[in-house]
Amino acid sequence: MNIGKQIKYYRTRKSVRQEDLADYLGVSCQAVSKWETEASLPDITLLPRLAVYFGIAIDDLFRISADDQLDRIENALQNDVELEDCTFQHDREFLESLMQDPERKLRAHILLSALYNFWARQAHQAAIRHAKQALEMDGDADDAWTYLIEGYEAHCGDEWYDNHFELIDFCQHFLSDHPGHFRCLYAMIENMLADKRFEEAVPYVEILAQLPGRDYQAEIYRGDIAQGMGDLPKAIRCWNQAAEKNPHVWQAFCDRADRMKKLGKYEEALRDYEHCFQMQKAPRISDGLYSKAQLYEQLSDFEQAIEVRERIIRHLSEEWNMPEDCSDIEEQKRMIVQLKRQIKKQ
Repeated sequence: MNIGKQIKYYRTRKSVRQEDLADYLGVSCQAVSKWETEASLPDITLLPRLAVYFGIAIDDLFRISADDQLDRIENALQNDVELEDCTFQHDREFLESLMQDPERKLRAHILLSALYNFWARQAHQAAIRHAKQALEMDGDADDAWTYLIEGYEAHCGDEWYDNHFELIDFCQHFLSDHPGHFRCLYAMIENMLADKRFEEAVPYVEILAQLPGRDYQAEIYRGDIAQGMGDLPKAIRCWNQAAEKNPHVWQAFCDRADRMKKLGKYEEALRDYEHCFQMQKAPRISDGLYSKAQLYEQLSDFEQAIEVRERIIRHLSEEWNMPEDCSDIEEQKRMIVQLKRQIKKQ
């Protein structure tokens, strides 16, 4: 908190002495000096009088540094704090103001991207909510269906909107300047597979396979390509090899489980999800448990789903020290309530 620096700034801007401010507030000159050197803080009851004396808003006394502002924005986004319109505009303008700051420009660009994405997700959730309400009123409202699909960023059946050629094109150009860049390869391969550009993806998968620690992922992608080209037995062999050759990589088992689930091989998927969780060292990533709970729900085994979600709560509390009222744990509690309702309906 820079309140002492703010008091000094406004006092000097007003061209008054510490003694003058002290007399106005009815405190000692030493008290004002301690505030300005941040040896102590003014009593909270003095803040309105300070604001009146300087002709400012009380909030102006709490102005924080640029780095603290960046930390605040980053923490808000990480904690999924709902963005009000005014907060979004304020944060956007602040980040844009750092574009000429060489020390903060990179972080500002990253946080602007995160901010816009967060705002877009929040806007999409609102769009989904209103589209659903419209469809409850009129299930044949074509526009509501269109906006519901757009809100979920789901496939709409239009080749132009459903493909990812612009991102793929960017990645291809980026790789020409940054050969073997993992993040770029990952983004491009994932979206090539989504667009069914299987043969085009092959050389990039082989580049990925040469990167340290990424052979399991390349094997998974080889399986995805084989499946896309109609060779399911080969696909399963590739996915199995990814796990068998990398027995200490939990992601390999999680990836295989995802594919087994889509094939309807639910028992295999459940085993892999459990294994990928158990094999980690604390604090463990809980992807396997979340996926396991979702699969039980898909299978209408709500009692097992409740048991897994209760495990998630214990895991978040014990290994990540999350408080009982944090959003992640509250979400699990809400899901458990809903699942208990489903059991009563059975």
